[in-house]
Amino acid sequence: MYLRSVKTIRLESVENFKNQLLLWSQQFDDVIWLDSNSYIQDYSNYDAVLAVDAFSNIKTSYHQAFQKLRAYQSNTKDWIFGYLTYDLKNAVEDLSSTNFDGLKFPDLYFFQPKKLFLIKDHRLEIKYLKCVENDIEEDLRKIYDYTEPQNHPAKKNIKIKLRIHKDAYFEKVTQMLAHIHRGDIYEANFCQEFYAENTRIDPLETYIKLNKISKPPFATFMKTGNNYVLSASPERYLKKEGLRVLSQPIKGTARRSQDLHLDSLYKTALANDSKERSENIMIVDLVRNDLSKIAIKGSVRVDELCNIYTFNQVHQMISTVTAKVDSDTHPVDILENTFPMGSMTGAPKISAMRIIEALEETKRGVYSGAIGYISPEGDFDFNVVIRSILYNATNRYVSYSVGGAITSKSNPLKEYEECLIKAKAMRTVLEN
Repeated sequence: MYLRSVKTIRLESVENFKNQLLLWSQQFDDVIWLDSNSYIQDYSNYDAVLAVDAFSNIKTSYHQAFQKLRAYQSNTKDWIFGYLTYDLKNAVEDLSSTNFDGLKFPDLYFFQPKKLFLIKDHRLEIKYLKCVENDIEEDLRKIYDYTEPQNHPAKKNIKIKLRIHKDAYFEKVTQMLAHIHRGDIYEANFCQEFYAENTRIDPLETYIKLNKISKPPFATFMKTGNNYVLSASPERYLKKEGLRVLSQPIKGTARRSQDLHLDSLYKTALANDSKERSENIMIVDLVRNDLSKIAIKGSVRVDELCNIYTFNQVHQMISTVTAKVDSDTHPVDILENTFPMGSMTGAPKISAMRIIEALEETKRGVYSGAIGYISPEGDFDFNVVIRSILYNATNRYVSYSVGGAITSKSNPLKEYEECLIKAKAMRTVLEN
């Protein structure tokens, strides 16, 4: 167990401090910023969290990835922050990932931060490892005084390309529908990539613009060396607090309107849409099944089913599934037994993942994976990496992907239009 020095202070202006803190963090090679954007929710521990400056880390391919993460967490018994890529599916099932990968992120990366900031209401808790405890006062002074450099690079036009063009998308959805009608699967999440090559972006500026548009409850800025994730995710994958585990899958999307009456009609239509409800309920059943692998018998329950949540860009249908685990259950075992999250795969899960791999053109990587943390006590909270821009600054490659659930009731044109709705914020930010 690593010891940390703790300092608690009251913040007069939380938003100003958050902005300063995020700017100050950019000097470090390892940064994870988690921001709830003050979105009203029932299950949040913190309003914002910043972890920076790696003391130790683990970086690995999918081979024995969960075993390695379990050993790393058990040895550090400290806060660790990082990501799980979708392709860790290959570690838990007899699957592979052979599609094109322009981003080339490691399959799993976690680090133990020297410096940690936890914000709740107007309270800031600072937790520094003992090796840097003398930096606290000096860092606070620098954060309050920090001014943003003015040497912004000249803006370049970004040309967004489609990995799967419209006609090909229709053809692939038709193939997936054939699998459904044949009985191979009931539902699958089919994704497509939008990308730009030989492109440079300002990662922090891009994240700030994306977050301003969407203001989601699981926003993330992640930097590991020259790899970046700029996420406006509305979805929680999995949270553990004490012996309670909670999952909140999203299935079902409707557009927003500035016309209040029309917006209300969109919301009501989503709530009553039989296709969207059936998608959501299928994934709820999948999540219940995943949680039952590690839960105390009889403890899995659905706390809310197909509730409508409203975000800046879209209305979403969300359910909440909870379970209880034994006190000796390792946190990484919970992640391994439920990964990847059902909302990004389909049902039955393994068959859906095989079909997804055959029909998609891009290795998903961090997209539809998860970013979050594990605490010294073994509690954790992870988002689902959707509505996100991924950037490899070394390769000068920018990517964002969107997807939707394909069921027997799916209409290829409507599925395509839903993808464009989900992609709007990312495209707007990148193309100005």
